[in-house]
Amino acid sequence: MTGEKISGGVQPPLLLIGNFLTESIGTRHVSEDLAVRLRQRGWRLITASTHRGRVRRAIDMLLTTMRRRKEYEVAHIEVYSGLAFGWAEAVGWLLRRLGKPYLLTLHGGNLPDFARHAPRRVCRLLGGAAIVTAPSGYLSERMKNYAREIITVPNAIDPRGYRHRQRSRLAPKLIWLRAFDHIYNPALAVEVTAMLAAEYPEISLTMIGPDKLDGSLEMTRRTAARLDISSRVRLPGRVAKAELPPMLDRADIFLNTTSVDNNPVSVIEAMASGLCIVSTAVGGIPWLLEDERTALLVPPGDAPAMAAAIRRLLNDPELALNLSREARREAEKYDWEQIIEFWEQLIRSSANPGFSGF
Repeated sequence: MTGEKISGGVQPPLLLIGNFLTESIGTRHVSEDLAVRLRQRGWRLITASTHRGRVRRAIDMLLTTMRRRKEYEVAHIEVYSGLAFGWAEAVGWLLRRLGKPYLLTLHGGNLPDFARHAPRRVCRLLGGAAIVTAPSGYLSERMKNYAREIITVPNAIDPRGYRHRQRSRLAPKLIWLRAFDHIYNPALAVEVTAMLAAEYPEISLTMIGPDKLDGSLEMTRRTAARLDISSRVRLPGRVAKAELPPMLDRADIFLNTTSVDNNPVSVIEAMASGLCIVSTAVGGIPWLLEDERTALLVPPGDAPAMAAAIRRLLNDPELALNLSREARREAEKYDWEQIIEFWEQLIRSSANPGFSGF
């Protein structure tokens, strides 16, 4: 093995295959955070891809895997459903032909449905992996029939990078943080705000995130105009990572309106900030948030239920304080300082089956 010795084991040169799109669309994926942390700890990495277009991104991933095959010993691939599954599948096929071991990380609340319709393709990719991981117990459980074993490695943040302000007597300052994509149902946040506007004239909603260009952002604007609350809805678009903690700190209530979800970093960031969270109970959310302890959970697409949950928080300081405090405590379990060491063990184990780092 050509890897370098570091504390805790050997560093095999690593190829990271995923979406590295912060610069182009402002969406920061898990592979980018993982790459930053590994580089900080001295790992030698090759990454792909930064191309925004799906076809160019897939081609770049395959070319990088082939052309730079002598520069890495093990690969890590992000796996999503739909068309994105195709590039993970193609890279996995190529790595098997090259005799390179690979790890997989499963993503997205839609992946179990995709696997049900394409079980052979999913079993082939997962069956060829040295290790398969998932960021939530939900996805590990739902995908367990397609792999020998799935190891849960949660998405991580640096809790110290977020100011924890315990909330009790809340102001109706709402914040929403996702990409504008139909699966995240952003217009629902506007509908909820409109339902509470007469009762709370000072209510405001800040919606942060890049435009996925599927019409969701325009629908959100039209909904705000139709409900006559455009002046109450702020749409700053994507923001730099460094700008996010103070924006979260200025709000009191975090809305997660998604129709499909897994283990969203945005929700963990809200927990670290001590925000009171109201979320739809879909996918992996009930594995991440506990109703009445770290958040209030409501059915998907139910604007009256979400508005009622916000009203409870505004009228019950004790409930708000408990949720705020417990959310921060839960967020501290997702600290990169702990999780990065586990990632290092997994990578070494994949590159060297004899490694006994566990």
